[in-house]
Amino acid sequence: MMELLQLMLVLGTVVGVTDGNTILVKDNAGQTTIVKLACINAPEATDKRYGLAATQRLKQLLPLQTPVVIRSTEQLKSGRPAGEVFVDNRSVNLLLVESGNAVVDQESLQNCYESKTQFLIAEANAKNKHLGLWQQSKL
Repeated sequence: MMELLQLMLVLGTVVGVTDGNTILVKDNAGQTTIVKLACINAPEATDKRYGLAATQRLKQLLPLQTPVVIRSTEQLKSGRPAGEVFVDNRSVNLLLVESGNAVVDQESLQNCYESKTQFLIAEANAKNKHLGLWQQSKL
């Protein structure tokens, strides 16, 4: 049986992008919430090269007023929700990993069990193609 948490879908509209893996979403009730993109890590916005690129990529994927569906995955220690963000049935979290703008967060990956394999494949492909964060990689 699926856990209730996995079924929590939130419909909302993007009202801001804070950094490469954090967005502001306004739900249908008019409440604005900070949401961390689950199962990934992006460089901090203070990282001039990669952090800025990750933030810009997220802004491209989620322009203001974009309608999104968020599959809530967990409540962070800070009290903020984390979730997988979807636009037109595509995981924005996964798109960031595919483009090399984010890496898989091994600690929270089990929260994205439905797309766990896709995340790992996307990261391996980005690494192989030396995309984004992997440009310096010699692996």
